[in-house]
Amino acid sequence: MKLHSLSKTTKRSQKRVGRGYGSGKGGHNSGRGTKGQKARNSVPAHFIGSSWVWFKRLPFMRGKSKFNSLNDSLYITLSDLNKFAADSLVDLKAVTEAGLLQAKPKRFTKVKIVANGELSTKLKVALPATKQAVKAITKAGGVYLCESN
Repeated sequence: MKLHSLSKTTKRSQKRVGRGYGSGKGGHNSGRGTKGQKARNSVPAHFIGSSWVWFKRLPFMRGKSKFNSLNDSLYITLSDLNKFAADSLVDLKAVTEAGLLQAKPKRFTKVKIVANGELSTKLKVALPATKQAVKAITKAGGVYLCESN
């Protein structure tokens, strides 16, 4: 048996950083290098320089909002509403059943009636519409039930 083949029987404690020269790990800079943010306090691994830098890493999309792709709008023309029978209620359910919208639209899909074409049938409309579309609906003898445009 030789000394180099003996297994260790004692556990050596970790050096205490920043506790003077007697600790075995520096005294002046405590093994942290010199100056700077990392030398003075702990910095999280995900920190990049400011709280908003992560936002700059997102893909750049033009327009007022970077999330416009989530807010899709579907427009229904007045000529599309001629498919409905007279005095019938036109709401989101009726429009999907008529096949003007897909069965499951996106989560943030907005539906709006636009004044394109002419309306010849008298309807009760309960969907958001433009001012010109509302005029056309009332002119045809229909009723506009939705208050907010």
